[in-house]
Amino acid sequence: MGHASLKQASSGALRSGPQSSSAFVGAHSGSRFSEPAEPIGAERRRGRGTLTNRSGRFEKEARVEIDDGWNSLEEMPPFETVVGIEKPKTIITRNESPDISFDRSINPYRGCEHGCVYCFARPTHAFMGLSPGLDFESKLFVKQDAAQLLESELSAQNYRPRTIAIGTNTDPYQPIERRYRVMRSILEVLARTNHPVGIVTKSALVTRDIDILSEMAKKGLVKVAISITTLDPHLARVMEPRAPRPERRLDTIRKLTEAGIPVGVMTAPIIPAINDAEIETILTRAHAMGAREAGYVLLRLPLELKDLFGEWLQANFPDKLKHVMSLVRTTRGGKTYDSTWGKRMTGSGPYAWMIGRRFEVAAERLGFTRERLKLRTDLFVPPVPPGGQLNLFSVDPSALAAAAETREDQRSAA
Repeated sequence: MGHASLKQASSGALRSGPQSSSAFVGAHSGSRFSEPAEPIGAERRRGRGTLTNRSGRFEKEARVEIDDGWNSLEEMPPFETVVGIEKPKTIITRNESPDISFDRSINPYRGCEHGCVYCFARPTHAFMGLSPGLDFESKLFVKQDAAQLLESELSAQNYRPRTIAIGTNTDPYQPIERRYRVMRSILEVLARTNHPVGIVTKSALVTRDIDILSEMAKKGLVKVAISITTLDPHLARVMEPRAPRPERRLDTIRKLTEAGIPVGVMTAPIIPAINDAEIETILTRAHAMGAREAGYVLLRLPLELKDLFGEWLQANFPDKLKHVMSLVRTTRGGKTYDSTWGKRMTGSGPYAWMIGRRFEVAAERLGFTRERLKLRTDLFVPPVPPGGQLNLFSVDPSALAAAAETREDQRSAA
């Protein structure tokens, strides 16, 4: 299904009108919240994270569902997952951000069915003419040609290997990966070329690929971070409704560790007055399962996410709404978000400092390593394009035999 079809699938009994500039006042200023959107009926959004499907910031018209007096809203279908095909020209995304540890990444999917209400990637759906709300978690895009694109980019003569991060935007092991297997096809390319990769996921589905990951781990080519936001099953269900339960994520850490794969834990995001009391407990449980690296990110609320998160708080924690948002502002210089490099991940101010110190003290007490595991790049063997030749001057001599063996295996398989 194409992009146009996805836009059509997200519409129903709607009223359209000019997009009021006031609808996004809250997203760009220090005001409380923008004009509230009418929540979608609970049955229609069952198993979803956000409550509304407000139009994205680039739309000229705002689409609002209304009751026309004939109970039409009750007859509208639920938000089912629909998958479209995206055909990018390249698959490796570059960045020059000084506050993250990687300069390149891959996103096999656009949108994420896990439905985490706090996901900072939600506003990217506006670029597709879709809502960062319910559309983000139900109107998804798969990059089916990712493995072929990756092989082509890795074979470029001027390519120099550095760790590729996967899962830093949307989860590569979200439920539709079971069907499309894009992540596995990417790992097959990376394993065949001895290219390092760092993975972040919430999903137990990563254990499906232990056969590939364990072999890469023997060469120092992979590490995996499991994201655990809470150990409270009720909170997890309403905050990240289609992600695996917290206990399954802990068990995933154990299984990966037993397979010899380096594992870390991401306590992200830390949400003031919602899950901040769990920092030490999450780290303790994860370390007991085998995690040896740990990191955290403070809640980020860019663009439309501010209003979506505010609606979720109003519905699930109405008594905490003002307190939570007040604490958020203390970490963002009085605003709800500050994208300044060096501050966007951990915030600033007394509360943010306290969170950072608690995390550091707990991580040191438990024995988490302070130095990040550095993956190897010296084993990289560029893929050989059909009819092409291996560049002998850009490859470690010790890897040439592996390249020849790989080509022989490919001919045998053909």
